[in-house]
Amino acid sequence: MTVKESLAICVINGYPKPNRDVLAEAGMKQAHEMYVDFLKEYVPNAKIDTLYIADLDTALPSGTNLSSYDAYIWTGSNLTIYHDEPRVTRQIEFSRALYDVGKPQYGSCWGVQMAAVAAGGEVQKNPKGREWAFARDIHLTDAGKQHPLYKGKPAQFDGFIMHLDIVTRIPEGGTLLASNAHSNVQSLAVKHGKGSFWATQYHPEYNLYEMARLLIARKEPLTNEGFFKKQEEVEQLAANMMQLYQHPDDKKLREMLKIGDDILTKQIRQQELRNWIDYLVLPSIGK
Repeated sequence: MTVKESLAICVINGYPKPNRDVLAEAGMKQAHEMYVDFLKEYVPNAKIDTLYIADLDTALPSGTNLSSYDAYIWTGSNLTIYHDEPRVTRQIEFSRALYDVGKPQYGSCWGVQMAAVAAGGEVQKNPKGREWAFARDIHLTDAGKQHPLYKGKPAQFDGFIMHLDIVTRIPEGGTLLASNAHSNVQSLAVKHGKGSFWATQYHPEYNLYEMARLLIARKEPLTNEGFFKKQEEVEQLAANMMQLYQHPDDKKLREMLKIGDDILTKQIRQQELRNWIDYLVLPSIGK
């Protein structure tokens, strides 16, 4: 099933260029490209633009130009949202402007932090440290089980993840939809101003190959933080993940990596993205 409407969607890449270069050197797609891949498949008639918002020389839409798009998607970022610097503050201000004009927003990782902070919430460094590769045993709250973001999604699942910071105060108008033992806020729905922002700390847009390449890009901090004794161990894990990506029916690899259909099956993994289109974006058109 696909959506036939000709939506105009802006995908906001939150990474500054130096870090985009790091990701490219690791052999992975840029953060916005994974969303673009999803949109091209599910909304084939969509007009999709990418906004490199962390590059200070990038002009941002404003005023009536904000309404030239039906919706906006936020990618992850290597920036820190509580640092008072222009690459960060211009992003928060832009999200607030989107709330004000009522345009639907979605985001993962940096996106859920943006959803919270732009509406008056708070983000801090997670005292439990980095959550990486897989967010295990994410469970829906009672509100999450009733929310359209999770229509058709299992009540408990694993997801792709890579982050150091967490939402520590949910803003007024925010609803906690999912949690796990490592990060209390794994997803939020926020109503603020005229707009709504649905967001996850984990990454429904990733696949096993791209997360493996992200491990390669982050192999130095993963080793320095004590998750591995040496960087070669990161590379071996990444190699096993890429092998399973190529051969998803390999039961031995699935068991070794503790990976199930919620990670490997696109129909399950991307359910939140389809629901955002179906239950937030499409109903907002023409309002």
